[in-house]
Amino acid sequence: MAKFMIQASYTAEGLKGLLKDKASGRRDAIAKAMESVGGRLDAVYFALGQDDIIVIVDAPDVASVTAICVLVGASGLVRPRTTALLTVEEADRALAKAAAYRAPGR
Repeated sequence: MAKFMIQASYTAEGLKGLLKDKASGRRDAIAKAMESVGGRLDAVYFALGQDDIIVIVDAPDVASVTAICVLVGASGLVRPRTTALLTVEEADRALAKAAAYRAPGR
């Protein structure tokens, strides 16, 4: 399973829905959505600032988390941004790979 952070902000209509569903209702809806694609909800945090909610999920693959985020965004009530997260071990494996790259103009 891969870990992802989904940061989102609610539209005005989305905030009305949050008031109705409550935070626990949204958490339950997110958990069900993740289970529907074979994933798992790890954590939910509500936030003040640019993001209204931050969610950490485990998903079987990028396509699964993308499917959820497209549906969420298409609702028009939430604007999600997704970030793939790497463990220290995954980052070390990536850093150990010999990749070929030439910087612009070099």
